[in-house]
Amino acid sequence: MTTLEQAAARHLDDVYGYLAYLTGDRGLAEDLAAETFERAVRLWHRFDESRGSARTWLCQLARTVALDHFRSERRRVRREQTFASEQPQAEEPRFAEGLSPALDSALGRLSAAERELIALRVVIDLDGPTAARVLGISPTACSTRLSRALAKLEKELDADVAA
Repeated sequence: MTTLEQAAARHLDDVYGYLAYLTGDRGLAEDLAAETFERAVRLWHRFDESRGSARTWLCQLARTVALDHFRSERRRVRREQTFASEQPQAEEPRFAEGLSPALDSALGRLSAAERELIALRVVIDLDGPTAARVLGISPTACSTRLSRALAKLEKELDADVAA
């Protein structure tokens, strides 16, 4: 049986990479990864190896942590907008160091769901059924969405090259 210590050592980079790609902010990804493993410590007794791998379980936890953060952030922004007439313009997020400006820009024009799917399948290299389990969708839906997301990314890249 896998221990939490073994799972954390083996999958910390996967969880962090997924969160960094999903958020576009390395500092935030570190915070969310820490929160993910904090929750994992509290919830490890619920992990069942017969239902999936530790990697999948940790990525599901990371997704929940990220979604909670995004919801909380939306509430915070709404509160600030209530009390402030002008919001400073946020800097466009960078998704990973070493990407070409065109690829970074094209990724920025994808939806969060499309970026998340690409992060799971391409960046941290989860197989289709595992990524589908993390997202709570069928493997067929996962494959279809990935195909559409990659086609959209290719179209965005072609538009950048043509411009």
